[in-house]
Amino acid sequence: MTAPLIAIYGAYGHTGRLVAAELLARGQDIVLAGRDPAALAELAAELGTPGRVRTRTVPLDDPGALRELTTSADVLVHCAGPFSRTGDPVAAAAVAGGCHYIDHAIESHHVKHLFDTYQEPAAAAGITVIPGLSFYGGLGDLLASAVTTGLTAVERLVVGYAVTGWRLTTGAKDTAAQLFAEPERITFGDGAHRVGYVEPRNAVFAFPPPIGPRTMITPLPSCEIVTIPRHVAVRDVDLMLTAATFEEPGVFDSEDADAATRAGSDFTVAVQAVGPPGTGGASGHLTGHDLWRAAALASVEAAVRIAAGNGPAKAGVLSAAEAFPAAPFLRDLERLGAFTLDLPAAR
Repeated sequence: MTAPLIAIYGAYGHTGRLVAAELLARGQDIVLAGRDPAALAELAAELGTPGRVRTRTVPLDDPGALRELTTSADVLVHCAGPFSRTGDPVAAAAVAGGCHYIDHAIESHHVKHLFDTYQEPAAAAGITVIPGLSFYGGLGDLLASAVTTGLTAVERLVVGYAVTGWRLTTGAKDTAAQLFAEPERITFGDGAHRVGYVEPRNAVFAFPPPIGPRTMITPLPSCEIVTIPRHVAVRDVDLMLTAATFEEPGVFDSEDADAATRAGSDFTVAVQAVGPPGTGGASGHLTGHDLWRAAALASVEAAVRIAAGNGPAKAGVLSAAEAFPAAPFLRDLERLGAFTLDLPAAR
């Protein structure tokens, strides 16, 4: 029986390198894919496992090359943002080629587009498409599901991100600039999604000790606004990021930072769910070091499960928490060293 093959698009970027190294550490055969053949060859040489590493040059504007990549691989992990530009051609090729697809997107419009466009084709092809399985997006989606398990209704759910020491790659910087300048954002209130102009504001979110209350930017334009209402019976969803995150020196001029510097981030992701009057609510959080590694571990864990035949029971486009039982998936990431986890007692 042929061993499963996992492709990484954008493999020579920071996240792609982490994903590739982690997959090799788990004994997977991989394909390094992207637009720059020299960068792919250099990375393959660095990884030093020629029997298990292949390279494939795949321009985004070459549908034939994309199709060849996705018909040769069992799972593809897409790491090359901004996904508002790169996501659709790679996802379309994966669905057409019958290849499971995971990406690291944060962009809510891209994620909504995948749900709107590829749900039926992916289901018909018998494949799983999981957008936004990264630090922003995937972890918040999983944590929201784990915290609200057992609650029959939620009036308001807030996902708060506290991040220090974040160093943006070129792709992340381009994505952040695009998202915060976006004139039409997706929001979720009164039980429905809306698209339109939203005035960004400051709010205060009470993180668990030792962080405590912090001034936040809200709404954070992240893709959980699309995914959480798919599996949580919630009336209002709000996403927030510590205002101090983008005020730190070096955040926006860190494209050339080395891997050790990028690994210097610290983070807490917290979810607060408030039930209808008289029903209480629930909260939980996770805390860790190096958000880039946490993102890579999340996508790798999903890819390895799917490649081994332990993926979701149904095909189609799924959020992280629709694809996998949230609390066990987060516990497995905790065991891998992605973060430490604090969840409410089972109800």
